[in-house]
Amino acid sequence: MTQLTPAQQLLQTAQKMAFTGLNKGTSGNASVRLEDGFLVTPSGVPAEQLHVDSMVYMDWQGRAEAGKKPSSEWRFHLDILQARPEVNAVVHCHSMFATTIACMGRDVPPFHYMIATAGGDTIRCAPYALFGTQALSEVALVALHERKACLLAHHGMIALGRDLPHALAVAVEVENLCEQYWRLLQIGEPRLLTSAQMQAVHAQFKGYGQWRDPV
Repeated sequence: MTQLTPAQQLLQTAQKMAFTGLNKGTSGNASVRLEDGFLVTPSGVPAEQLHVDSMVYMDWQGRAEAGKKPSSEWRFHLDILQARPEVNAVVHCHSMFATTIACMGRDVPPFHYMIATAGGDTIRCAPYALFGTQALSEVALVALHERKACLLAHHGMIALGRDLPHALAVAVEVENLCEQYWRLLQIGEPRLLTSAQMQAVHAQFKGYGQWRDPV
């Protein structure tokens, strides 16, 4: 992806989100940081109908380029990118298992060491807020504090990355973890790793593969 323009990267990411099943229909959105603002996917366009020129430029005051309608969730893309300078890409999806757990309003506890992928000992679930509102952006920012991903109650998931491939990889892993957690809940309440065990995982992740980046 490094040789593609930001708009091409964003298009490819949106298409991959649909291809992998993270999104269906017109759900979900993604953004990538630019020097003077960011690009975000448009509102209400299925992935197969997107093209490079569909991507919407927005400045840091929340103004979109003329003649284009950004995703209804542009507010949390703007707020996350402004609040987290180490983050260069944001993906949001309504994937099956992350959304299922989010509709229960549950955090995902440390049943597996890969929970550390999201940056902490849990994957937090933000309280419900209406889509497309500043209220949703505010609860998402709290849930994402020192995290790379969170669930949104009765809604879906947000994942962050140093670039679009990284953010997408985090989203895929969070969806996988949510499926595993859902399956465990069919058996009973999972046994959890301790705080000390999770601290050891975080230490092991430092300098290891794609997780070396602090984002």
